[in-house]
This record gives sequence, C-alpha cells and structure tokens, in this order.
Amino acid sequence: MSLNAFITETTIEGDDDGPLSDKTVAVKDNISTEGVRTTCGSAMLKSYVPPYDATVVEHLKEAGATIVGKANMDEFGMGGTTETSAYGPVKNPVDEAHVPGGSSGGSAAAVAAGEADLALGSDTGGSVRNPAAFCGVVGIKPTYGLVSRYGLVAYANSLEQIGPLGQTVEDAAALLDVIAGPDPSDATTRFDSGGGTGEESDGDSTHPGTEASYAAAADGDVEGTTVGVITDLLDGADDRVVETFEAALDDLRSQGAETVEVSLDSVEHAVQAYYVIAMSEASSNLARFDGVRYGTSGGYEGNWNDAFARAREEGFGEEVKRRILLGTYALSAGYHDKYYKKAQDARAWVKQDFDDAFERADVLATPTMPVLPPRLGESLDDPLQLYLMDANTVPVNLANLPAISVPAGEADGLPVGLQLIGPKFGEAAIVRAASAVE
Repeated sequence: MSLNAFITETTIEGDDDGPLSDKTVAVKDNISTEGVRTTCGSAMLKSYVPPYDATVVEHLKEAGATIVGKANMDEFGMGGTTETSAYGPVKNPVDEAHVPGGSSGGSAAAVAAGEADLALGSDTGGSVRNPAAFCGVVGIKPTYGLVSRYGLVAYANSLEQIGPLGQTVEDAAALLDVIAGPDPSDATTRFDSGGGTGEESDGDSTHPGTEASYAAAADGDVEGTTVGVITDLLDGADDRVVETFEAALDDLRSQGAETVEVSLDSVEHAVQAYYVIAMSEASSNLARFDGVRYGTSGGYEGNWNDAFARAREEGFGEEVKRRILLGTYALSAGYHDKYYKKAQDARAWVKQDFDDAFERADVLATPTMPVLPPRLGESLDDPLQLYLMDANTVPVNLANLPAISVPAGEADGLPVGLQLIGPKFGEAAIVRAASAVE
C-alpha cells in the first residue's frame, strides 16, 4: 500500500549488537540525520542535509537499530493530520480515506502498516499521541527533560519532546529506554536529585533515565492503582469515543484498579494558552529560515527585505505562515502582556491543577483524542476546529508531564486511544497501566 509515510527512504545501519539490533525504525523528518536530508515536511528545507546526527539517532545506532527512512510530517510539526506536509498527505493504514493524525503521522502510519517496527516522533501538543490514537498504535510523550532534544529542529522549545511509537507498550517503552538520559549537548535534559523535591544536581547518575527500565514496567499489574478520570475532558467528546474509553476503564477496574473522578478547572483555557505560547515560540524559532542562514534562496534582486519575504513566501505553507503571523502579533509591543503573559499564567495554573490531581490518583486518564480520525481533506478549511481537537493532549505539554496513548478499541472500524498521564518522571507508572489496557 502507498501511504506516503516516508519523505526519504534510506537504510542507516546501526551497530552489530544491541537491544534494537533486530528492529527497524522510522525517524520523523524534523530529527537530524547526518548525510540524509531532513526537510521538516517543508519546501523551505527540501535540499537541507544535516552535517550531524541528533543525539537520539546516535542512541539508535548504538543500540543496533536500522533506520529505514525519514517519516512524513505536518510542515515544521504544525498540524494535527499530516496534511500540511509539502510532500503530500499521509494515509491512515487502518482506513486510507482517513487521516493518520499528526504531526507525526508518517511515523505512526509506518508502524501501523508494518513498514517499520518502531518510530520516533516529536510531541509539542500531542503530535505523538494523536497519530498513535488515530492509527491504533502506542505512543509515548516523555517528561520534558527525559530525552535529549539536541538535533530536533525546534518548533516550540519549552513544549516539545521526542517520543517513541511502537506496536505494543513494551516495544515503545524499550525504545524509550534507548533514547532516555542526560545529554551534555542539551541543557533541558534534567538532573533530578531523586528526592522528590524537584531539586537538580549535576551528576549524570541522578538523571531519571539513566538507570530506569521502562520496558520492565510493562507488567500489566494495576492492582491497587488509582486512576483519576478527568471528567472535564469527556464533555463534548464524540459519544462513540467516550463509550470505548469507558469500556477500557471497566477493564482496568476488573484487573484491580480503582477509578476516581478528577476535575481540572484550568483545562478550559489550556488550548488557548498552548497556541499563544507555541505560536510565539515558533515565530522566533522560524526567523532563521530566511534563505540566507537556512532555506530556499529568495534571489538577489531588490533589497534584503524583499529577498527575505520571497524566500518565506515560497518556502512556507499556509499553516506555517498563519502560526508565524499569530505568534509575532502575540509578542509585539502592546500585546505581549495581553496574550503571552496571560498564557504563561494559565500554564502555571494547569501545572498546579495537575499537582493537585496527583494527590488523589497515581495516573490520570482521558480519551487521547475527543473525535474519531477525520476523513482526508475534511479539516483543512477550519483551522479553529483542528486546534480544538488538541484539547485532551495539550495540557500535558503545558505541564511538562509524561503521557502515553494506548489502543482502547475501535468505533465504526476506526481506532480509539486511551491516554494515561503520569506525574513528573512517572513514565513507569503510565507504562504499567497502559500495558494492562492492552
């Protein structure tokens, strides 16, 4: 089947021996691969070939994995359906008339179709969990700082994390074991003291990913686990999604888990806060794509501003232009306090709400996506509805927490994902609960 899951197909061999020596991996095309072009799904970078590997790619090679291609994606990660790619949309292998989700749609589709055993995506507001849910695979968004971002082409630095996708929870967790850990090239990889106080130390051995074995946590033992159901995120969700989600919760209860209802007042404002912050950071990050430092040339006629404008007009798609303009507006003089500062205040509120919720529950649960996968072409004319589709996933990124999407079942023949959210560096807890859902 031709899903258009890859922008560039290649073969990058890893070491002869390692935990992933028998695995093939698709790498999202915003993660740098030495000598293999990295386009970010954009015409702006159609000829860009990085001179170095991202840290996660180095880890894949050391673990023996074979990289089989650079996965298609929404342009610069901006989209939720993988339809904004300059290289054409990706089809959902479950039903090719539907979108695979995004922005890591190529990564999820490749795994679901068996074109790769595992994949790496990046998650800024749900971009690993969304396509995992829509394609019926497992996707993990790690705690901010667990995995190095060195070599990831930045969209919104304070929100995004590289995360694994796999057919099973154990497979995805095994890939997380390989890529997690401190990185001297990335100051956002944290050095937690281990004392539960959030203090930091400068010793690599104290980083949560150094000694962890996330794959070993996939033992399915949820006896005595308390699952908090975020009721705010069930309102307005598709009835078929809610029904499948509730059936998965019943299954967890039958295995010894307890469920409690949890309300997070702040999530009502999370989508608005997320898009102000993400677009503001994007407008700054994408300034480097001017046809001189990076990107297609705007030519040499006229003044520099004209060349700069031509390069960006030709190189960027409509969704990227929209987000740059909105982000620049939010950061402009006179509007910074009205929008960006308020969004950061809302972000702090979201974090506090999650902290309070984890005093009552070990993990939190929601449907990953409030809707079933839309049909191809259905969402592009209504960007606002596309943004609102992220309501269940963006609060996690605002709070820098870990979350996993695991298949919960199907509705009308289309996959439905269950999202489990953990406290900071609580990856083992969400992996364990997700493996029980399987």
